[in-house]
Amino acid sequence: MQYRPFGKTGFEVSALGFGTMRLPVTGGDPANIDRRETIRMIRHAIDNGVNYVDSAYAYHNGQSEVVLGEALRDGYRGRVKIATKLPTWLVQEEEDVEKLLDTQLERLQQDRIDFYLVHNLNNALWPIARDRGVLPALERARDKGKIGHIGFSFHDSFELFKEIIDAYDGWEFVQIQYNYVNETVQAGTKGLEYAASQGLPVVVMEPLLGGCLVNPPEPIREIFQNSPYPERSPVDWALQWLWNHPEIATVLSGMGAMSQVEENLACAGRSGIGALSDEEMETISDAAYAFRQLTPVPCTKCGYCMPCPNGVDIPRNLDMYNNVHIFKGNQDSLNRIIYINFMAKEARADKCTVCNECLPKCPQHIKIPELLPKVHETLSRPLS
Repeated sequence: MQYRPFGKTGFEVSALGFGTMRLPVTGGDPANIDRRETIRMIRHAIDNGVNYVDSAYAYHNGQSEVVLGEALRDGYRGRVKIATKLPTWLVQEEEDVEKLLDTQLERLQQDRIDFYLVHNLNNALWPIARDRGVLPALERARDKGKIGHIGFSFHDSFELFKEIIDAYDGWEFVQIQYNYVNETVQAGTKGLEYAASQGLPVVVMEPLLGGCLVNPPEPIREIFQNSPYPERSPVDWALQWLWNHPEIATVLSGMGAMSQVEENLACAGRSGIGALSDEEMETISDAAYAFRQLTPVPCTKCGYCMPCPNGVDIPRNLDMYNNVHIFKGNQDSLNRIIYINFMAKEARADKCTVCNECLPKCPQHIKIPELLPKVHETLSRPLS
């Protein structure tokens, strides 16, 4: 495992961090985490050098923190730093901050969280953090020893990202979405470099764009295969591109299977700042351009838009819609077969009533209610 400085905290963080938003589940229920397999995966990652594990109040309907706490028994707690996030949207008044934090400490079976983030700051949630006493409450929690370092995760424009950093001199780290397809999306490269210029270590989430970069469509695969390094996997290309950046402290991967843990550990062991050649960087640039031409909707399947009050499975609908456009042939037919014959009618795109509750929740600012009728039209086309 390779390690990097985590800003001014004195902590040397593993290049790979373990994200717990996409843990293995049973029965398709996100709250029904496969505890045994998850604990095995997390402990295996720690045994191989991972020392930063990230969770959140809302992940897996609150069960992510619970299972993480179980995984860190038997001496594993002392080998890692825990990061988790305050559910900003639940804060009505200043006193709520400590109540929510105490709930998380209880779930985790801990008396301290090392790195605590204000979750999902965007144009709608930043005023809550700014105006409802969130930051003073976090400082008091830090003084009590309940948390170690204060940061925030972010899903919005670079301009807002800069405003948030400049508004509070107590930030100690930030977390942004970043990958080779998203250089100009949300905080993007400009945000990465600005945070670093202010002395803030950057934690990267969505390094594989919700899994979209794991099995890219054929045009992208051809670019990688025709490069001087045809043996390198799409995952390795994506992760090495991130670790090439000196501004990035650690890259979170939401691992849902032991095979993913093993692959990511191997990739992390090969990582290095400035390790990619100009030729390799050009290959990734070509892949990024090709990918952007193919993807109609920038959905990462994060699930922040859920639950829909009308029961629409928004991420699944958008994922199938993207697949129809990106993957031709069998994948096109397969997604329409699933939509027409196997998807619950109440979960389909045409059940949207345009209540607009999903709009302020979407980190990608997708105009979901406007898009869903088109999704339904595409996916419900009769099979030829």
